[in-house]
Amino acid sequence: MKHLLSLSGLMAAFSAVPAWAQENLRIDGLEIIGEPIDGKTGFQPAVTRVAQDIHDLDYLILVIITLITLFVTALILWVAFRYNKKRNPTASSFTHHTPVEIAWTIVPILVLVLIGAYSLPILFRQQEIPQADLTIKATGNQWYWTYNYVDEGFGFDSYMIGAPAVGGENRKTPEVIAQLEAAGYTEQQFLLATDTAVVIPVGKTIVVQVTGSDVIHSWAMPAFGVKQDAVPGRLAETWFKAEKEGVYFGQCSELCGNAHAYMPITVKVVSEAAYAEWLGKAKAEYAGIAQPLTVASK
Repeated sequence: MKHLLSLSGLMAAFSAVPAWAQENLRIDGLEIIGEPIDGKTGFQPAVTRVAQDIHDLDYLILVIITLITLFVTALILWVAFRYNKKRNPTASSFTHHTPVEIAWTIVPILVLVLIGAYSLPILFRQQEIPQADLTIKATGNQWYWTYNYVDEGFGFDSYMIGAPAVGGENRKTPEVIAQLEAAGYTEQQFLLATDTAVVIPVGKTIVVQVTGSDVIHSWAMPAFGVKQDAVPGRLAETWFKAEKEGVYFGQCSELCGNAHAYMPITVKVVSEAAYAEWLGKAKAEYAGIAQPLTVASK
């Protein structure tokens, strides 16, 4: 199987624009959705059901802990005011209060049951892998990702645009900015964009098989609600179904060495027609599989 890049050809690739299978699918017309924004906090927009479930669960727990915090704070203030020495010079000497003890046992149980009843279906939905429309194997390496389209017979390596050789520096030089612009990105996407993106069709179930070749990595795509450790010698699975076309960014999320911060993930979610066009060209480039000839209709 042919890979886009090899370690021996890495330096030459830095000065080159992305391969034509990727060039033909620039981000023009695709909204950049999953990227961090300076000065803002919170989740990336959810474009899968699992990601939306995670957001809803987070909101539910936030409401619960806020109410608990306000209640406990108000209780402490009331007790401090009502039972201080000035207002209550003779302290009570009881050792327990059965109704209160029953309440502070039952109420936390009910809160945990509520959280469990809401979170367990989400957990099962994450862990139960559905039938795949497309299977991709993602292998973490120090410090790039290798992707194999299992059912299509080809694969490629994906490096951060501007990534140095091991031991080099990561700087946003004019040459790196030129590479970003040649690939259709902007200077803002430095440290996020890769020279070769994972391309998938919108609305299809994607199963990602995740493993590592050297140390533990982690394939994480926040907008999809996906984070799966890549453990050498083990093959794990995760899945997602992106419901909106666009460009999404993720990162290796497991500390994996001195260049851990420089192995991002780029996924382009495109229409079925655009995916079919890209797939044919990718097969020809990465695996040498010739595309069938088409005859234009008169």
